[in-house]
Amino acid sequence: MNELALNKFKASDYKSSLKPVWCPGCGDYHVLLSITQALTKLQLKPENTAVISGIGCSSRIPAYTNSYGFHTIHGRGLAVATGVKVARPELTVIAAGGDGDGFSIGGNHFLHACRRNTDMTYIVMDNEVYGMTKGQPSPTTDPSWDSALSPGGTGLSPFHPLVIALASGANFIARTFSGDVKRTASIIADAIEHPGFSFVQILSPCVTFRPDQKVWKKQVHKAMVEETDDPARAARRLMSDDGFNTGILYRGIRKPYRFSCEDEKGDITEIQKQFEV
Repeated sequence: MNELALNKFKASDYKSSLKPVWCPGCGDYHVLLSITQALTKLQLKPENTAVISGIGCSSRIPAYTNSYGFHTIHGRGLAVATGVKVARPELTVIAAGGDGDGFSIGGNHFLHACRRNTDMTYIVMDNEVYGMTKGQPSPTTDPSWDSALSPGGTGLSPFHPLVIALASGANFIARTFSGDVKRTASIIADAIEHPGFSFVQILSPCVTFRPDQKVWKKQVHKAMVEETDDPARAARRLMSDDGFNTGILYRGIRKPYRFSCEDEKGDITEIQKQFEV
């Protein structure tokens, strides 16, 4: 690719005219910046890109990007994104959401999206809380987190996204921190380029309902181990994961799901004969 081609699209070309309405200090601002930088790095045409989401603060992403987009219903972003990719395989499909949308009501879709291994990328902005609905505990919330809506904590074991993604068959698995824009953009670009279902968990603080998360920028650290294509080795590494290791954990070699109806030629008269009484 020559220098002219590399400079064809700028990050601003991937941003819509709508101004984000997240709370000041929300990590999702940085995630949006990382996504546009990743698209710039890959020089993807906006008209060849589709961004799909469910419901929640993070699910506003399609409105703020200059591409095809669909803001679906709660937890169903992956189902719609899968349909888009199967129907239009030439498109680059990115699904975006949060920990509540993706791991609670959308949890079943998450499992099967990993299993199907359709060639798309799922970005989850995880802040361990339902931010849009005013601070309820989410599936990834620590069981001891004390709040007005969950006095004393939930006592429930938290959902471990990377563990579930690996066990369910995702072909690319990574975690990063929203405040590290450059590295997050690089990982998102890698995820988009990798064939199959790619999952990127982004630790994105909710400074409004979880001000304690401001310390995340001091707690996150680069994983001490290199990425692997061995699921068993990746699983062992997750056994000692502290939740703040960042980087690419797993880069699998499974072939992505392919669906083609090019060879199927339907004859309406033959179909009608099957229903004759």
